[in-house]
Amino acid sequence: MEDGPSLRSRIREGDCAVLKRDDVFKAVPVLRRRKIIFEKQWFYLDNAIGHVYGTTFEVTSGGNLQPKQEVEETNTETKEAGTDNRNIVDDGKSQKLTHDDIKALKDKGIKGQEIVQQLIENSTTFRDKTEFAQDKYIKKKKKKYEALITIVKPSTRILSTMYYAREPGKINHLRYDTLAQMLTLGNVRAGNKMIVMETCAGLVLGAVMERMGGYGSIIQMYPGGGPVRAATSCFGFPKGFFDNLHEFPLSKVDSLLSGTFSTETLPSEPEDNALADEESNGLTDEKQTSLQGTEEESTTEAAMEINQTEEQETMDINAEDVELKESKEKENKENVREKQRKQWERRKKLLETAALLREKNADGLIVASKFHPTPLLLALLEFVAPSRPFVVYCQYKEPLLECYTKLRERGGVINLKLSETWLRNYQVLPDRSHPKLTMSGGGGYLLSGITVVLDKGKSDSTNLEALKMEEPSSKRCKVQDLHC
Repeated sequence: MEDGPSLRSRIREGDCAVLKRDDVFKAVPVLRRRKIIFEKQWFYLDNAIGHVYGTTFEVTSGGNLQPKQEVEETNTETKEAGTDNRNIVDDGKSQKLTHDDIKALKDKGIKGQEIVQQLIENSTTFRDKTEFAQDKYIKKKKKKYEALITIVKPSTRILSTMYYAREPGKINHLRYDTLAQMLTLGNVRAGNKMIVMETCAGLVLGAVMERMGGYGSIIQMYPGGGPVRAATSCFGFPKGFFDNLHEFPLSKVDSLLSGTFSTETLPSEPEDNALADEESNGLTDEKQTSLQGTEEESTTEAAMEINQTEEQETMDINAEDVELKESKEKENKENVREKQRKQWERRKKLLETAALLREKNADGLIVASKFHPTPLLLALLEFVAPSRPFVVYCQYKEPLLECYTKLRERGGVINLKLSETWLRNYQVLPDRSHPKLTMSGGGGYLLSGITVVLDKGKSDSTNLEALKMEEPSSKRCKVQDLHC
């Protein structure tokens, strides 16, 4: 047995890692001799391979990474502090070191910690600042001049925070706390059979896969030509996680529900007839080339009487042409076979996914898309078993209100709840803990509920009668009761 952290907790070549500097994240692949640019710093990840995830590195000259050594900081300068900052004037003249001086220090290879120390020593107002102001000054300068990078292992929390800060539009402004609520309300756990419909670059799909841990099955519904899984690939899941991941196009859902679903000319095996035709075509081409060869031989015999050197040159050229034709024909046959094999595999997987959906026993449904949720939810709920949860995310409240009304009219669901999570970050420091001045304006809305058995025969008629008669009749009864 190996002592210390396991191989899964160490940085390996080919992994997808997340770079962290303060509150900024960036997902990158770990490759040798590949230049990475992050927060105005460039470096290589070669020296990071083999270290444990969570290690903090310092960027040295040449873009090399070195693990930062823990050094006890002696804050001798911070012992002298003023009582308040009322006499400090920000006129830009308090720092003796110029920009050129700092650049010269960097060129000499002096570390960021030493540059920060020299900035403190050359500041005329540092000793007059309060202790809190001094800490704030040091923290600000360290952030600017100390090139420290932490490499962490990807997770749902880290990747959702990264996407929300860098590219919120790609995930429909889905905030990390809202995503956590979705996983909880959807009862995502190992062994489930989940249906996921999302247009969040694969972030919600990756979160569900991480929570299920490779156990159970997931059916991803996708619009367009194919599923988008950019964020899913950043998780770095092992191959076994994708064995039970299925995909199904939204355009085929209506046909699947109506019973008219079929894949066009689905073969039981790769199309042998087409291959046989191509081989026969190839044989006829070979016959043609052989005929051409005989004609060329006859012409060369006639040319022998004129000149032997000319005959040899033409023979070489014709032989090269025949070889080129044969090689091109072989490449075309291989390409056609590969395309047919891929089409056959795609259709086979599509049939398997359709069979899973026809069972209509999914353990949960999660929807987080840029499309209107009402038609999506009403169609996909048909594949969910009774007494199972469903969650719908939308950036805006109005579409979910309409969805809520339609579900109440349709029936077959209970415990309908429309909610919005409120998030506020706090600064927690000695003697100065308080809410941060900036906070998120909104993290979207969630509509959740639980499915129940729906009697379709009765529900259609009762819904129509309810829409026509129920409200007026109840009002009349109330009026009569009042008169009595």
